[in-house]
Amino acid sequence: MASGTLVIGEATEDGKLNPVVPELIGIGSRLGGRVTVALLGSGVEGLAREAGAFGASKVIVVDDAILKEYQGDSYVPIAERIAKEVDPAVIVMGQTMMGRDMAPRLAQRLGTAVAMDCVNFEMQGDKLVAERPCYGGSARARYTINGTPQIATVRAKAQEPAERDDSRQAEVVKQPAGVGEGDVRTRIVERRKEKAEGVRLEDAKVVVSGGRGLGGPEGFKPLEELADVLGGAVGASRAVCDLGWYPVANQVGLTGKVVTPDLYIAVGISGASQHMAGISSVKNIVSINKDADASIFKSSRWAVVGDWKEIVPAFTEKVRQLKASG
Repeated sequence: MASGTLVIGEATEDGKLNPVVPELIGIGSRLGGRVTVALLGSGVEGLAREAGAFGASKVIVVDDAILKEYQGDSYVPIAERIAKEVDPAVIVMGQTMMGRDMAPRLAQRLGTAVAMDCVNFEMQGDKLVAERPCYGGSARARYTINGTPQIATVRAKAQEPAERDDSRQAEVVKQPAGVGEGDVRTRIVERRKEKAEGVRLEDAKVVVSGGRGLGGPEGFKPLEELADVLGGAVGASRAVCDLGWYPVANQVGLTGKVVTPDLYIAVGISGASQHMAGISSVKNIVSINKDADASIFKSSRWAVVGDWKEIVPAFTEKVRQLKASG
């Protein structure tokens, strides 16, 4: 009988355990039962001990050069093999590039379904109930899955990570990839990385975003200064990116990036559902807008009605003073 949780783990480009993995292990622990982590990649064997420290009971390692880059043709068959071997009730993976591609493919192979981009979970009997934001973050939809295993992808930073305890040790099992070059029908011919200065938007603990209320591209300069003082990153609404005021790489929202900072400062942003979908999991939103009826105020913890040209520079200077005074 299917039981426990299988976590599909992954490493970052620099060979570290992806931060979403401890969150996935935490979900498995809270759901109850045995937590097994599958680590697929090249050079990932050394991460097995770390996964155990976060609470995995067992870690299955498939470390092979063919897995250096994520390719569905190589990764998905391995994940399918491990899933059939472990026979879990639930499979979770991050809402990452890999997870977005792998989850539906794996669900099809296993004859089940998948809930994508989820932020909360609970078990009702033997049924997994998964929640995900909808309608621009103004509501949440709850899903159950008819089929076993029940598969879900998890939005980064939506759940508390498991606590690390280096005294814990997991059972580590090494497996061969079982796939060769001939199984991979596509190849990556070139990678072009976004050129970003400072903190990455997705990793920032503070994000300062601007909207059309800034009046023009020059309005982003004060926002960049504030973000720099706070050690954060600058985001932008779709409207200003469409106007060419700020790079599309910094767009926050449904068609941009989903961010989960500790603090989100929205300047001149009205609160369109498209934008709110990108910040639906943020607990602390500060909004600055001249329009007292701006819809974003309904989702904000702190709302400031006034001219951002006066408020932002004054706030930046105050932060500088506080930092200087220690």
